[in-house]
Amino acid sequence: MKKRSLAYWLFVRIPLWFIAVSVAIVLLFKWLPVWVTPLMVIQKVENFSDRSFELKKKWVPLKKISPEVVKAVVASEDNRYFDHHGFDWEEIRKMWKDHNERGKRLRGCSTISQQTAKNVFTSGSQTGIRKVYEAWWTFLIEKIWGKQRIMEVYLNVAETGRGVFGVEAAAKEYWSTSAASLSRAQACEIAATLPSPLKRNPASGSSYAKKRASDIRSLIGKLVFPSWVDEKCAKKSK
Repeated sequence: MKKRSLAYWLFVRIPLWFIAVSVAIVLLFKWLPVWVTPLMVIQKVENFSDRSFELKKKWVPLKKISPEVVKAVVASEDNRYFDHHGFDWEEIRKMWKDHNERGKRLRGCSTISQQTAKNVFTSGSQTGIRKVYEAWWTFLIEKIWGKQRIMEVYLNVAETGRGVFGVEAAAKEYWSTSAASLSRAQACEIAATLPSPLKRNPASGSSYAKKRASDIRSLIGKLVFPSWVDEKCAKKSK
């Protein structure tokens, strides 16, 4: 049998296996709930000796999540979610223009698709190789899952507090209700805390969170949402 060279394994065989396995995993999670993510495991390990720490999460289908939550996270995190294919190139170009012409600091332009890919398939470490992996997984979930499934997974795995993951757990933790019953105001309060869920949460009552939630609520009325947002999600909240 002909012996394969190291270059063959490094640049052909291993990449092909990686592509095949990653596609299979994404296909699997198109239908199965994502029960655990790397960040959940990391937090559990880091707080192993803390008896007060509890991992709170509960998977619910999109039809059992208030459409107000979808609208709030799109308004807060990714205004062009329904139009891009995983990467908001318009926002990226704007960021670089502001940086090069006005000297502004580089800022994050991660879409909801990218955040979902990061949460489900990477450790979230701030490294260049992680961003490459994230881009690959983003491409796959956009092609295989589609917008509705990406949103469903995102709303179930996003960190919404210390040890709290997903909007169902957040609804119960902060308002003793369900994700299906969240009002627009409550949905906006959750969305306002997503960038820094460990520093602030909907129950904190901070002036920043209230101001941010108000801004998100105002923006919702300016955006256009596809019909499935209300059709696939639970009944409209008040």
